[in-house]
Amino acid sequence: MFVKVCGLSTPESVREAVDAGADAVGFVLTASPRVVSPSQVASLLAGVPESVTPIGVFRDEPVADAIAIARAAGLEWIQLHGDRSRADVATVHDAGMKLVRAITMGAGQDEFEDWGEDLLLIDAAVPGSGESWDYSSVAALPVLQGRNWLLAGGLEAANVGQAAAAAHAWGVDVSSGVEATRGVKDLAKVRAFVQAAKAAATV
Repeated sequence: MFVKVCGLSTPESVREAVDAGADAVGFVLTASPRVVSPSQVASLLAGVPESVTPIGVFRDEPVADAIAIARAAGLEWIQLHGDRSRADVATVHDAGMKLVRAITMGAGQDEFEDWGEDLLLIDAAVPGSGESWDYSSVAALPVLQGRNWLLAGGLEAANVGQAAAAAHAWGVDVSSGVEATRGVKDLAKVRAFVQAAKAAATV
């Protein structure tokens, strides 16, 4: 099970995610309670080993701006939310970077197709709500078969195993489900989530 912990903003939270076994860590570089600056990310990367993938998260920024900000932060992966196009995917790759394309369950059918992104992330119809949803509805989408994609939205240690199994997810992504308060990570919750997600892969 591929595990990404998103919205990290302190050396301690990065260290906890890495030590627990996370495969990727996300840094929010767009307007959010979890936002960090490119210079902060550059500093936090000191705690990320080569075996873990650091990803910069953006929402509605033009793709060229996202690429420039990610480069300033020292990142090679970006995650794009919002209204995107196949041309945006090509632009990211032409810049020599890799892409997580984020969509919601309320997206149009075309958006679930393979646009050439390196990873697809599927979130709740209302992303950021922190509420669980019908994860099994994703398993019914044949367009996802054989592809690497991440399940997100309302996940926490207590439900990640069941949710991932219901969705037939290749990986999972968490942010609010491992927080003490909005934007502040609970280190014990981070470790518990990663361990629960990794255990789910062996069931």
